[in-house]
Amino acid sequence: MNAILTTHDLAVGYMHGKQVTTLLQGLNLTLNAGELVALLGQNGAGKSTLLRALTCAARPVGGSIELKGKDVTEMSQHERSRIIGLVSTERIMAGALTVRELVGLGRQPHTGFLGRMSSHDREIVEAALHDVGIAGKADNYVSELSDGERQKAMIAKALAQETPVIVLDEPTAFLDAASRIETMNLLATLAHDRGKAILLTTHDISRSLLLTDALWLITKERTVVTGPTKEMVASSVMNEVFTSQAVRFNPTTCDYESC
Repeated sequence: MNAILTTHDLAVGYMHGKQVTTLLQGLNLTLNAGELVALLGQNGAGKSTLLRALTCAARPVGGSIELKGKDVTEMSQHERSRIIGLVSTERIMAGALTVRELVGLGRQPHTGFLGRMSSHDREIVEAALHDVGIAGKADNYVSELSDGERQKAMIAKALAQETPVIVLDEPTAFLDAASRIETMNLLATLAHDRGKAILLTTHDISRSLLLTDALWLITKERTVVTGPTKEMVASSVMNEVFTSQAVRFNPTTCDYESC
C-alpha cells in the first residue's frame, strides 16, 4: 500500500488556558492512496478534533503526523496545501462568486500570491467541474446552487487543488437522500479510479459501510480501532461505539438500530 498520511503515537485534544484536555491518544493511523476511509464515532468522541489535527488546522497534543514520509512540522503551509485538501461543512461566504471562480480558488497553492491562472490551471478547473458533474452550473453564482450542488462544487475545489489527500467533515450533512448517494459514490470513484486517499466523517453509516475500504472507529472508551470495512462489520467492535445499551449494530442492514 502507498501510505500518504501516517501518525505516530498521536494525541489530540484542546486547551483551556494552560490546561490540556486530551480526547484521543496513542494513535498510529495510516491513510493510503486509492483508499476511501470513514472515521466513525458518537458525537463528542473527538472526530472533528482529530480531523483538525490531521489537516494542520490545530496542533496535536502529542505525537507526530507525516505527509508522504515528512513530518508536517517541517513543512510550510504551502507544502502542506499541495498534499492535503479539506472540505468542511462550514458555509463559506462565496455567494457572489460563480461556481467556476469558487473551484478556481483551489488552484491557489499552484498559482502563487497573485493567483493568476494559466491555461493549464483553467483546464484543471474545467476538468474538476466535469468530474463532479456540475460543469453545466459553472457560470451560475454559488448562491444559486442547491445544497447538493454546493457540496459538489466544494469537492471540485478540492480536486482542482490536486492534492493526493482529501479530508471531508460530514460531506453528506444537510443533503437529501439522492444527493447523499451521489456524493458517496463520487468519493468512492475518486479514491478507486483516481488514486486519491480520502478520509471522511459521516452519520450516514449504512452508505459509508457499503462503499468504504476501511474504518477508523472511535470506541466509547476513546480508543481508535482500524481495519478493512468488511472485517470490522463482521466483528463485535461495531458495538463498541455508543455508550447507550439501547443501540446495537445490525450487520445485515449495516446500520445501528434500537434493541
